[in-house]
Amino acid sequence: MKIAPQGSLRPWWTQKRWWVGIMLCAVTMIGYVDRLALSVAAPVVREEFGFTNEQYGFITFAFLATYAAGQLLLGPVIDRLGSKRSLSLAVFWWSVASCAHAFARGVGGFLTARAFLGFTEAVNLPAAYKVVAEWFPRAERSTASGLITAGIGIGAIIAPPLIAFLIATFDALHARGLSPTHGWQAAFIVPGVLGLVWVWIWKRHFHLPEHDPTLAEDERARVMAERVAPAVEAAERRPLGEEMRAYFARLAYWFRYRETWGLALARFTADGAFYFLAFWIPNYLSDVRGFGLKEIAWAAAIPFVFADLGSLLGGYSGQRLIRNGWSVDASRKTMIWIGALFVPLALPAVYVDSAGLAVLLMGLGIFGIQVKSASLFAVPADIFPPTAVATVWGASGAAGSLAAAFSQPVIGWTIDKYSYEPVFVAVALMHIVSAACIMLLVRRIEPVALRPGMP
Repeated sequence: MKIAPQGSLRPWWTQKRWWVGIMLCAVTMIGYVDRLALSVAAPVVREEFGFTNEQYGFITFAFLATYAAGQLLLGPVIDRLGSKRSLSLAVFWWSVASCAHAFARGVGGFLTARAFLGFTEAVNLPAAYKVVAEWFPRAERSTASGLITAGIGIGAIIAPPLIAFLIATFDALHARGLSPTHGWQAAFIVPGVLGLVWVWIWKRHFHLPEHDPTLAEDERARVMAERVAPAVEAAERRPLGEEMRAYFARLAYWFRYRETWGLALARFTADGAFYFLAFWIPNYLSDVRGFGLKEIAWAAAIPFVFADLGSLLGGYSGQRLIRNGWSVDASRKTMIWIGALFVPLALPAVYVDSAGLAVLLMGLGIFGIQVKSASLFAVPADIFPPTAVATVWGASGAAGSLAAAFSQPVIGWTIDKYSYEPVFVAVALMHIVSAACIMLLVRRIEPVALRPGMP
C-alpha cells in the first residue's frame, strides 16, 4: 500500500491515523467473514441438521431483518456512545453471536444467533465512518473510506477458502480426538475469537486524537485543523429518547422529497440480488453443480474478486466522466445503467453446462452490481446537505436490507418447489428496475432546495 498524505514528510507507517484506518479495514474484514461463514458452511450445516432451503432462507432472513433495523435505529446511539465505545461493544457482541452459532441445534438456535449478529454488525460502517471524520483531514477521507471498503472486499474473498479450511482441518482433528469441536463449529468460533482479539487491541490503543498520548504533535495539529467540533458536549446532551424523536422527525422531513423515495426504492428493488449471490452461491454450487467443500472454497470467492473490480472500475470511470466535462447527473446515471445492464449476464449461469463458466457469469453479474453501486451510493451526498446524508443513507440502506430479508424465505421456497432458475431470472431484472426508479424519481442529480419546516 502506498499512501503519501499531502503536507507530511514522514512515511505513512509512522503516522497513527493510517494505523487507525488499517484497524477499521481489519474489523470490517472480520465482520464480513462472520457474515459469510454460514453461507460457506451451509451445505455442511444443512446436512448436519436436515434444513430445507426454505428454512435456510428464514435463517438468512433473521440476519437481514435485524441488520435493517440496526441501520435505521442505531445512528443516534452511536453518536451518543462515541466511536470507541460503540465499536468496542458492537464487535464484542457480534463476536459472541458468531461463536453462538456453534452451539445452535436447530432452526431456532441459528435464527436467534443470526438475528443478534445482524443487529450488532449494523454498527460497523456508520461507526467506522464516524472514526474517519474524527481522525482524517478532509482531503484524506476518501482514501480512508477506501480502506474500509477494501475490508468488505477482502472479507468476502477470503471467507470461502478460510471457512472451508477451518471445516476440513477441525473435522480431521476431531476425528483423531484432538479437537472437541466439529469443523462447522470451528467455522464460527475462530472468526468470533478474531473479533474479540480486535476488541482488545482497539480498547487498548484507540483514543480520540485530542486525547491520544502516543500521537505526535504535528500529526495532532494536522488532524484537528479540519475537525468539526461536536455540536453538543456530552454533559449537555438531550435524553436518548428525545434524540430518537428528533431523528425520526428529520427522517420524516426528508421523506417529503421525491429523491429520498427514489433512493429508497432503488435499494429496495436491488439489494436482494447482491444478497442472493452472497448467501446462496455455495448452496447452488453444492446442490446443482455437485461441488464439494474444496471446490466451493475457490469457486465461491471468484465472484467477489469480480465485485471488487466492479467497485474500483465503476468509481474510477464515473470520476473520469466528470473530469472530462460530463455533469454529475449524466455521469452517475450513465454508470448506474451500465452496471444494471451487466447484471443480466448472471442469468445464463443457470443454463450453461460448464460449472466454471457458470461461476464466471455470476462474477460478471456481481461485477455489474458493484459498478452500479459505486455511483448509486454517491448520490445521497450529491443531492442532500451533509447533515442529512447519513439519515437518507440509513433509510435507503434499511429499505434494501429489509427487502432482501423478506426475499430470503421466498428464495428458499422457490428453490425447494421449483428450481434456481426463477431466482436467477428475478436477479437479472432487479437492477434494471432499480435504475428505472432513479430515472423516474431522481430527475436531476443536483442539490435539492430546502423546504420550510426542517427540524
